[in-house]
Amino acid sequence: MEWQSEQFGAAHEGRAAAVLADGSEPEPVYFDIGSGGSMHRTSDWWVYDGTLRAPLATGLRAACSCSWRGTTRYPVDWDDVDPHGPHLYDTSGPKSDWAQHIAETEARSVPLPETLAELLRRLDEQLVDLAEEAPLAALRAVAALERTTHEVARQAALNVEADTTSWTAVATALGLTERDARSRVGRYALRH
Repeated sequence: MEWQSEQFGAAHEGRAAAVLADGSEPEPVYFDIGSGGSMHRTSDWWVYDGTLRAPLATGLRAACSCSWRGTTRYPVDWDDVDPHGPHLYDTSGPKSDWAQHIAETEARSVPLPETLAELLRRLDEQLVDLAEEAPLAALRAVAALERTTHEVARQAALNVEADTTSWTAVATALGLTERDARSRVGRYALRH
């Protein structure tokens, strides 16, 4: 039940997080699922219903994998939570807060030149059409794009590494955490 943005993927994966009466988020809950040494671990908000030694959540808030947390708490009405379909419970408040966080992250990141953004949009449309009409031609086009992006990504990453820009600034420009930015730049720089 996680939310992802197209532009940031797992670097800014959102979810509704359980909040206890004191305002804290509970620790993950572990379930013994049978014999063996492994235990199932979860932080899904609906397990914090006060049963099976789990604490009772009184509210929800938006949470992002980048460590950001929403400030608004949304009360949980456990009478409205279907134990067989907790994903049907209304979490639109936290999701809206997370979407605002994504919009703010996008606004701080380096913008694409408009002509390039438009070209990418048109390319996406044409490739989708081509995949329907001529899938083999679409595969050739994708291979050509992969070669192009491979080289451009490597050159850009090497230029970033050679620049004196701080990793904090690089992370902000890419809309990522510093760790994710270092990982992305490093991954691209190592391509041959």
